Amino acid sequence: MRTIRRLLPFIFSIMLLSSCSAPSGSANSYRQISMNEAVEMMKKESGYIILDARRPDEYAEGHIPGAINIPNEEIGTAEIAELPDKSQLILVYCRSGRRSKEASEKLVKLGYTNVVEFGGILDWKGEIEK
Repeated sequence: MRTIRRLLPFIFSIMLLSSCSAPSGSANSYRQISMNEAVEMMKKESGYIILDARRPDEYAEGHIPGAINIPNEEIGTAEIAELPDKSQLILVYCRSGRRSKEASEKLVKLGYTNVVEFGGILDWKGEIEK
């Protein structure tokens, strides 16, 4: 019985700490969707920004029409002038999907609340703009 009484504060502490963690899909994360879902979203939504997280030379070789280029490496702790509305839908891609995930994480840390990552341009079946 004494052992249980000694463990109770520890058990309650664990329960309290675990209930404070953010649920998945909260405002502190971004959503990942497939390329097909992104295409459908682009057809249905308006007022979104498509963000190409690749280097400028890669962007110049060809990008999704209407995309803006903000390289993943340039996203840090400073405000991003091209993205003034932190609640605006931002669709993020790169070449294969790695940098877009990193960029999405950084955007969320900067306070953006509607970030959707959809992989890489390697999977893009639509028009390419140069």
